[in-house]
Amino acid sequence: MYGVLLFFSFLMLGITLQYLPIKLDAAFLAIKQSYIDIIPWRISFFTHVFTSMFVLLAGFTQFSKWFLKQYKTAHRWIGRMYVINVLFITGPAAFIMSLYANGGLPSRIAFITLSILWFFTTAKAWQLVKQKKITEHKYYMMRSYALTFSAITLRAWKWSLVFIFHPRPMDVYQIVAWLGWVPNILFVEWLIYRYKKKKVHNATASLH
Repeated sequence: MYGVLLFFSFLMLGITLQYLPIKLDAAFLAIKQSYIDIIPWRISFFTHVFTSMFVLLAGFTQFSKWFLKQYKTAHRWIGRMYVINVLFITGPAAFIMSLYANGGLPSRIAFITLSILWFFTTAKAWQLVKQKKITEHKYYMMRSYALTFSAITLRAWKWSLVFIFHPRPMDVYQIVAWLGWVPNILFVEWLIYRYKKKKVHNATASLH
């Protein structure tokens, strides 16, 4: 899994570097020229592009038992930076961008929902760790990162659909707007269910 994350992180870095130095018609912006003069959208776009990589990279450390055991202080600081970034920087930027998403209303609803859930799960994880509810904190961070990882899965679905089916561009946006994150969160919910079931099983076994 770390190998997959590393591979796609390099791809995401390559996408990010396309916009340096700042270009208003590079890559994805070539099809967003009708929005480029909307200042809140433009600021949000570049904010999201240049800060979302940092929350994605948190996956290399925050779910590693070894890292948590060896570097507890670093784990806490990286976690704080992740929360601050999602709640106050890249998350709000993503929400503003979602209001102008390609693909019309279906895509906009998908991305607005994603942004709200991303904000909620991250804020809830922060609240729970401050209350010393570590297990519940872990579950909400898993949910939050599943939504963070949509930056990768969305593009993987997009490349796959275009390669196999060659749909119309706007149809692709409407599909991947949902495929990018819904399977992620369902998978994490399944993992959490298994963790809880195993925990109950172990607790029951210890009584016998």
